[in-house]
Amino acid sequence: MTTPRRHLRSWGALVAAAALTVLAVNGPTTSGATFTSTSSATGQVTAAADWTAPTVAVTSPGSTVKDVATIAVEATDAESGVAQVTLEQLAPGTDSWVTICTDTSAPFSCSWDTRTLADGTYSLRARALDRAGLEATSTEVRTTVANKLFVTLDAPGDDVRGTVALTTTVHSAGSLTHTVRLEYAAADSTTWRTICSGLKSPYACSWNTTSVTSGDYELRAVVVDSLGRTVATSAVVEVTVDNVAPSVAMVDPGSPLSGTRTFSATASDAHSGLELVTIQYAATGTSTWRDLCAPTQEPWSCRVATSTLADGSYSFRAVATDNAGNTTTSAAVTQRLVDNTVSSVSVDGPDFMTGTVTVTAAASSTAGVARVRLQYAPDGSSTWTDLCTDTAAPWSCAWDTKTVANGTYSLRAVMVDGQGRSLTSAVDPGHRVDNSPLRGLDVQTANGGYAAGKADSGDTVTFTYSGVVAPGSLMAGWDGSARNVTVRLRDGGLLKLGKTDDTLDVQTPNGGTVHLGQVNLKGDYVRSGRTATYGSTMTATTQTLTDGTQRTVVTLRLGSVTWYQLTNPRTVKTTGTMAWTPSATALDTLGRPCSTAVVNESGAADREF
Repeated sequence: MTTPRRHLRSWGALVAAAALTVLAVNGPTTSGATFTSTSSATGQVTAAADWTAPTVAVTSPGSTVKDVATIAVEATDAESGVAQVTLEQLAPGTDSWVTICTDTSAPFSCSWDTRTLADGTYSLRARALDRAGLEATSTEVRTTVANKLFVTLDAPGDDVRGTVALTTTVHSAGSLTHTVRLEYAAADSTTWRTICSGLKSPYACSWNTTSVTSGDYELRAVVVDSLGRTVATSAVVEVTVDNVAPSVAMVDPGSPLSGTRTFSATASDAHSGLELVTIQYAATGTSTWRDLCAPTQEPWSCRVATSTLADGSYSFRAVATDNAGNTTTSAAVTQRLVDNTVSSVSVDGPDFMTGTVTVTAAASSTAGVARVRLQYAPDGSSTWTDLCTDTAAPWSCAWDTKTVANGTYSLRAVMVDGQGRSLTSAVDPGHRVDNSPLRGLDVQTANGGYAAGKADSGDTVTFTYSGVVAPGSLMAGWDGSARNVTVRLRDGGLLKLGKTDDTLDVQTPNGGTVHLGQVNLKGDYVRSGRTATYGSTMTATTQTLTDGTQRTVVTLRLGSVTWYQLTNPRTVKTTGTMAWTPSATALDTLGRPCSTAVVNESGAADREF
């Protein structure tokens, strides 16, 4: 369902007073505008009598339709009533919805003339608009238009291994005597080979993928008449065959282990890509392995408080799983000692730091802990500066990072136990301080298209800056209003990155650079060595918080694919955390450049688009 659009109608000055009261009670809010602002001594606050969007659903016409089909739509609105219902179709292989008809009176329905359409599987949806201007969109219903003989081959999935069941449907065969042959070809080739032939309804076939080399392949179904002539061929289905297990090695976490430590593995997969790496532990002398953590993207590591394990000797190993389901277990790193009962100290702090942050330490000693001193130093330096000395748990300091230059810093903690003995923690490097006047805050995607996990028309990408950006620094002559741009998705291999490091950037329609920087999508959205481009729109708004702080939000809305090598982009089924590297060419309204510090997508890891 799409988010309802709300139109406001006047209730007069009484509502204005009530609205101001609500704002005061509910606290900070944000508002959006396109680089314009107005002020007035008097004003009017308006509100709508109907705040509830209508409900709408398309009645399925069945698995197949032909000729002229009547498509019924159920739409209701308990408050202002339904003003109109619009029924739309999405043709196979396209990203643009086309209106079939608009009905303004119940019962709502449309006559769908499929005789002018190409046979294939279509999606149907309905949009309902109520009399208050609120709109809702139904979930999609799929049906196959079959006015003449044609054949469809169901996709077995993006990544396959072992023996795969293939499903074929022959439509509108009538009295024709026929069989089906299933074929495969290596991607980008025209050499088709038979998987199985002579199939009769239900056209069942199994493909033993171990008979081919792992890699990208295309599948199709061919209908053959009684004389052996080809009478119909299905659309091509793309798959990646992966019968090769990934490689993985456990990194030695060291010994003894205490406090919060990093556990990591190295792993790779040449075909379908890695889905996750599970790091496991087992007490020495046992064969019972338990999960310690399961990172789903590089680096394959996690920070774990070793105090969650009982003191003693352990083995550690890593299990890598690729997107096709192949797994590999690393050799174990054995006899690593966990000891949190003697004196131990470790330090922890945010990877990215701006303003005032909290730096913490974990400290313990059988002699008791008298105090902990927390320190920092520029990475690569041996000159340590005290942040604070804490005499009671939890051991922590508030660090005003504006007092130091932007850059990366190391942290450490020095513990003094109850008998006056000191112990210094391991150095924890790589904490980036960035207090640039303008920097990236967040990057997010939203699915507004046909398929979740696949970049298609209607999807959005949102970039949030810490302050107000001069829009002309992003694109010459731009004022923040809707502007046509080209969104480009490139395979990570083209940029000498990993298989799941496909990258998004933005260009002007004539190929010039839009200075948003680039986003590592942390997923495999286009196949190896390929690029996809989308005709898109870009807008910028200024959000104003109740404390007066302003920031720019740039939104990309993807349109149809304008160019792609051979086939459509992939559907990604794993989660990830995008990484946005802003461009220093972006300037704030005072002409100061944006920080190029990498901005990781906030919130829980999810499927993009």
